[in-house]
Amino acid sequence: MNLAQLAPLAQVEIETRSLDACPANNEVCPGWIVENFDRYMTPLWEHVVLTVFVVVVGFAIAFGLAILAHRKSWAMAPISVTTQVLYTIPSIAAFFILQPLVGRGFAPAAIALIAYTLFILFANFTTGLQNVPADVKDAARGMGLTPNQLLWKVELPLALPEIFAGLRIATTTTIGLVALAFFAGYGGLGQEIDADIFFKGNVIAAGGLCLLLAAISDLLILGIQRVALPWRRVGAT
Repeated sequence: MNLAQLAPLAQVEIETRSLDACPANNEVCPGWIVENFDRYMTPLWEHVVLTVFVVVVGFAIAFGLAILAHRKSWAMAPISVTTQVLYTIPSIAAFFILQPLVGRGFAPAAIALIAYTLFILFANFTTGLQNVPADVKDAARGMGLTPNQLLWKVELPLALPEIFAGLRIATTTTIGLVALAFFAGYGGLGQEIDADIFFKGNVIAAGGLCLLLAAISDLLILGIQRVALPWRRVGAT
């Protein structure tokens, strides 16, 4: 949507808040934000739903691909190249390309953003698995562990720091990209910003919630990581 298309919409928004001097003068209005905070709850929930869906599905797909590449070395190059190519496609372009195939709304936004997360997650998963010391794996084999036991009891636990790092990057990146999902016909905080993009109070409120969501999500994953990796806490003290 270009500026010429946004202008009539902006005029309507300005007229609806013209009775209040602060919003009408396009100032930063804490009082207006507090009084109108409810309008951001549904977009915030839509933002959270799409982000969680994208990260969970992207994590599952990337995990399966990483295990395949770890077990079958020939699969590493084609999977890595494919995820890199998907990562280079601009998200807005992907939204428009997918719309003739799956329609507008949740589906094109989710598909495009899942494809975008694969490179980040796959790269971190495989890096973590490759960084497991060879002598540790040899010792595990010497103790009689089967390939599956070696993977689940030794390699994956030791790869968890890289896995969590990839999850944190993928989650915060997805939260930012979901702000563009309104181009695919989905809602979220980006749509709320676009609805009155010329009003500072609206942009600060919706954009601030987006940043707050990213910060809380990162801290939540970091907290889970600290619980899942107690030996790192011991090493840090």
